[in-house]
Amino acid sequence: MPKKPNKKQQQSAGGTPATVALTSAGVDFTVHSYDHDPSHPSYGEEAAEAMGVSPDRVFKTLVADVDGTLTVAVVPVAGSLDLKALATAVGGKRAAMADPTLAERTTGYVRGGISPLGQRKKLPTVLDASASGHPTICVSAGRRGLEVELAPSALADLTNATVAPIGRA
Repeated sequence: MPKKPNKKQQQSAGGTPATVALTSAGVDFTVHSYDHDPSHPSYGEEAAEAMGVSPDRVFKTLVADVDGTLTVAVVPVAGSLDLKALATAVGGKRAAMADPTLAERTTGYVRGGISPLGQRKKLPTVLDASASGHPTICVSAGRRGLEVELAPSALADLTNATVAPIGRA
């Protein structure tokens, strides 16, 4: 019987830590790939346009600092993050966007490709409540031009996310 490839082998075969985590967990997901345009002003809007998916179903992954703790916020690309609501969702008082270099170093991903899945260091995660209104949502698969589509409940389970209204239209 052939041996199952390890995570490093799966990644070198074209997977990312995010897709490896999904595969390892046995979660149903679909990978969407598109040619990333570095001149596009918004990674998330570019993904929605390229995939032909409504921007309220494509979610961006943002890293914030809540009272000194890096925290992941997953919100629709069609809106923005409500930092006060994020702080409240995790029992904090103040939130601010994290330093981009620190976010990249901590998650193991580059800006525009940060996935809520398969991060180098597991961070507290909050998924915007609007995700529950869709059978599937799309999030970064770990690099620019690559998205995964999955059930919001699967994303919440895998990231141990709190689901709360943290997005603003």
